[in-house]
Amino acid sequence: MGIFNKKLGIDLGTANTLVFLPGKGIVLNEPSVVAVSKEDNRILAVGLEAKEMVGRTPDSIVAYRPMKDGVIADYRVTEAMLRYYMQKALGKWNISRPEVMVSVPAGVSSTERRAVIEAAVRAGAKNAYVVKEPILAAIGAGIAINEAVGHMIVDIGGGTTDVAVISLGGIVASTSVKCAGNRVDAAIVDHVKKTYNLSIGDKTAEEIKIKIGSAIPVIDELSLMVKGRDLMTGLPRSVEIRTNEVVKAITKELREMIRAMKDVLQETPPELASDIIDNGIIMTGGSSQLRNFTELVLRRTGVKATLAEDALYCVVKGTGVALEHLDTYKKSVISKR
Repeated sequence: MGIFNKKLGIDLGTANTLVFLPGKGIVLNEPSVVAVSKEDNRILAVGLEAKEMVGRTPDSIVAYRPMKDGVIADYRVTEAMLRYYMQKALGKWNISRPEVMVSVPAGVSSTERRAVIEAAVRAGAKNAYVVKEPILAAIGAGIAINEAVGHMIVDIGGGTTDVAVISLGGIVASTSVKCAGNRVDAAIVDHVKKTYNLSIGDKTAEEIKIKIGSAIPVIDELSLMVKGRDLMTGLPRSVEIRTNEVVKAITKELREMIRAMKDVLQETPPELASDIIDNGIIMTGGSSQLRNFTELVLRRTGVKATLAEDALYCVVKGTGVALEHLDTYKKSVISKR
């Protein structure tokens, strides 16, 4: 690659934004958070620095998540965030304008897609392309998406669960539900509050999910000491939490995600449905890494599910591959010169 045609792939997620530099790999992985000062609406910090401020800010600083539920909630803030990530990924002294590919959830409207393209161009991109997340996740998971074979991909992130059946490089049936990792965390917070009268933060809930959570009850339970604030006395206290109670606490959320998968399977043309039985369901995204999730999917849908390799990075890797082979994936791309 010449010095002049720099390319960047950006996975603009609700929880995290990842940036991929072809030839280098993932060069950046930071929370999608922006800290804004209330008085003059100035942007103070982006990413990790801003996340440190969440829940710890004086009233004059607001920590913003511009990608609420996977769509741009605030245009100006998103543009600032993109600019920051592009500069950080390319280095301070970079003067050439990169070609940028950004992922968007399958459910976004054409207006929202245009907003992402505009934001990227205003943030300094020479060309911007947007591609729907399930397609990128499939490419990143190593699926040959341009064949006349149906593949089902389930991408579960922080804000959205995207389910899609892909054939010949396009989406045949899809749905996107606003129930994913963040909702699972919230359910755990709720459970601990109700059961133990203990108030815990989202970070702690996420840790419970990752360390001991499971999608189905297990025989050998794991346990974790959880620290929080007692709601009666207001003082710090810890309790021990076990796997199977976490399973119970998050059942409703998991059911909603499975429901989305069933809805898409029910809309799938019969020929493709038979392909899906053969190939199984591919699961990508951070939240699909929950223990035994693939087993739950098999039990509820009757279709075998596999966790993609590097599930967390499939989408951003897909942007890298699609950028390298733009001509191959033309059909799937919406672009702006």
